Amino acid sequence: MTDQDRRTGRDETEEERADRMWGELIQEVRVAQTGVQILFGFLLTVVFQQKYAELSDVDRTIYVVTVVLGASATGALIGPVSLHRLVAGRKVKPQAVRLASALTQVGLFLLLATMTSSLVLILRVATGGSGVTWVVVAVVAWYLVCWYGLPFWSRRRHSTR
Repeated sequence: MTDQDRRTGRDETEEERADRMWGELIQEVRVAQTGVQILFGFLLTVVFQQKYAELSDVDRTIYVVTVVLGASATGALIGPVSLHRLVAGRKVKPQAVRLASALTQVGLFLLLATMTSSLVLILRVATGGSGVTWVVVAVVAWYLVCWYGLPFWSRRRHSTR
């Protein structure tokens, strides 16, 4: 095995790498899509509940922001599917993979924002607002550790590039 083989870890063409990376990306997106679609579907039903009329103006604003964030996250996480359909067979898969990856990262950030604002709203309504800030900060910190901290740590610690 040459030094070049050890560095890349694979013997594949740019197209083969794009095919592999596309398959991996789509599997990852499926997980995120399911979560965001369930959350967004739930959010859409809230406005039709009797308790919605009792929400304060602040809570209604939080709700509207949350719905917009959820819609945006859904769009970004479904975007790679549409991208693939529209560019399939056009010999641009490496570029499509990069763009789909960027859309997925944006979608995950928007999902984080949606989950955060959902948590704020739910805890404000459930507890009357006491201690909400600290709980939300703790949960968001946990999300950041799981979604970004550990992956970046692993990449830094184990990457040979």
